[in-house]
Amino acid sequence: MADSKREVERKYEASPETRLPDLTRAAGVSAVVHRGLRELDAVYYDTEDFRLAADSLTLRRRTGGDDEGWHLKLPVSADVRDEIQAPLTDALPPALGELLRSRVRNTPVAPVVRILSARDVHHLLDEKGALLAEVSIDEVLAERLTAEGHGTTSAWTEMEVELADDGDPAVLDAVERRLRKAGVRPSAAPSKLSRALAETAPGKRRTKKKEPSPRTAGDHVLAYVRRQVEALVELDPAVRRDLPDSVHRMRVATRRLRSAFRTYRKVLDRTVTDPLRDELKWLAAELGIDRDQEVLDARLRSHVDGLPAPLLLGPVSARLQLTSVARRTDSRRHVASVLDTGRYLALLDALDALLADPPLLPAAARAPQDALPRAVLKDYERLATRIGHALEQAQGEERDVAMHEARKAAKRVRYAAEAAKPALGKPAKKFAKRMKSVQSVLGDHQDSVVARDALRALAVQAHGAGEPAFTWGLLYGREEAAAAARERELPEVWARASHPGLRAALKG
Repeated sequence: MADSKREVERKYEASPETRLPDLTRAAGVSAVVHRGLRELDAVYYDTEDFRLAADSLTLRRRTGGDDEGWHLKLPVSADVRDEIQAPLTDALPPALGELLRSRVRNTPVAPVVRILSARDVHHLLDEKGALLAEVSIDEVLAERLTAEGHGTTSAWTEMEVELADDGDPAVLDAVERRLRKAGVRPSAAPSKLSRALAETAPGKRRTKKKEPSPRTAGDHVLAYVRRQVEALVELDPAVRRDLPDSVHRMRVATRRLRSAFRTYRKVLDRTVTDPLRDELKWLAAELGIDRDQEVLDARLRSHVDGLPAPLLLGPVSARLQLTSVARRTDSRRHVASVLDTGRYLALLDALDALLADPPLLPAAARAPQDALPRAVLKDYERLATRIGHALEQAQGEERDVAMHEARKAAKRVRYAAEAAKPALGKPAKKFAKRMKSVQSVLGDHQDSVVARDALRALAVQAHGAGEPAFTWGLLYGREEAAAAARERELPEVWARASHPGLRAALKG
């Protein structure tokens, strides 16, 4: 079983002679209590090619202290990481191994560095004696454990200030001001592991190669593809942990990749990208089982919560909750199983291979201002055809289907424009914004279609159980009205999005 906590901390350079200044002069700090010395022994793990370190992840097995065990730290933002903890065992706990899978795939992790820390701990308390933050001064000894450079050591002293759970980040700012006045400066290294790897590396220190700025159309398309692939890999642990919106964001990354491969098929060879598009379609569909259920549950719950009590006839909330929990449990379990399949890992490997050896076509060498607008506008013409077809249909199932097809085309145009935005600037940004407005109208319409199907099923279940079906019918009628409103709204939204000036600006 693994536990998770949000870690917010800052690191500072120190020396054996470093002493804490009077931190009771920091705003909000009323007392500084010495908690004594702790001896910590941590072995850090990574792949042979340091994939975890490259993505700023740390995996360690630590003894000593109050939280000994396995720790996996995932970056969230500057100074903020999620720390996943598991009990102290000899082997890597499966729960942590799953969270690493998108990075390491089938490559084993092994010890790379051992770090011994003599930690002098102080607690910062407020006027009521509640913990605000923990300040520690660490005497560190690091030893490299890899075959290359084995036995090389490095020693240093550093200071850490870690915010208490649910603490106010303003405390860290106040403490930092006092430390800076005392001559203590922030550390250049983001973690002990990164410093240990740098200072014990054989020969020259390894530095991450900086990607050159995109210049050609191919450069820009590949940069966009790379961002989406990175998003897939980074979101994998979040999906496994069932973090809010993680499935949605991962599904969007798959769709953006599919759109890029299709839109920019004059830039990237289809013989390579078409098989990837098929696999991405499969992954998006699998993720959609959970995401669609999440959207539906939120929509129906909002409708039920918004009804006056006299209109809630029967156990409406209980039936909705029961149905929702059962379906979400099944969908969550399904998504987790998909991320453990060889097919999914093979897809990640294939995407890495594409980025390592891009299948560029001659058009990739063109200037982005020439090649990218053409691709975006070609997708736009496809959308215009589908919008026209949808508006020609009579209200009913045929129009619903046509609007859903137009919605998918609107997403593709929007993603194409977003991919071109770094090269084309404001015209592409505005174009994407207008396409998003079209997508939103069409998307809300489709959500209403799906909700009506669900409401009809709930009404049938309620009737079969001898419960009143009035409320479900009422909500069905409201969804019908919402869909009709979106249909009336579409022509005006499309008129703004299809203004000739937008397309002219995009072409320059």
